[in-house]
Amino acid sequence: MAIQRMDNVGIVVEDMDAAIAFFVELGMELEGRGEVKGLFADQCTGLDGVHCEIAMIRTPDGHSRLELARYRSPAATGTDPRNRPHNILGTHRVMFAVDDLQDTVTRLRPHGAELLGEIARFEDSYLLCYVRGPEGIIVGLAEQLH
Repeated sequence: MAIQRMDNVGIVVEDMDAAIAFFVELGMELEGRGEVKGLFADQCTGLDGVHCEIAMIRTPDGHSRLELARYRSPAATGTDPRNRPHNILGTHRVMFAVDDLQDTVTRLRPHGAELLGEIARFEDSYLLCYVRGPEGIIVGLAEQLH
């Protein structure tokens, strides 16, 4: 048996509205918002007393989604993710193909995006950069050169 597709990538955030605004400005579309709680949520996550606000956002082509989650209970835990380096073990970034990399960075700056390094050219193929977005999420941006 093979997998059918990758359904979504989940990201836990503290400020749901700021995270949604960032990804909508990037060009994603808000699919919906809701709450998850109860026995199902506890069983699925292995946590007790789950009460979570979620938002599903999708790419314009409809093939990829992010699930943003804000835990009301139990409280989100962990080390401060806001300044993690790019070479940290584990999941650390989401990459998007964009039409105009410089314009995208300019539009994301008012939403808190900061370049980790600078916009770099990979051969004659791509312009690439990483920005740190809301909650310290590292977002990769790639513009294919023609």
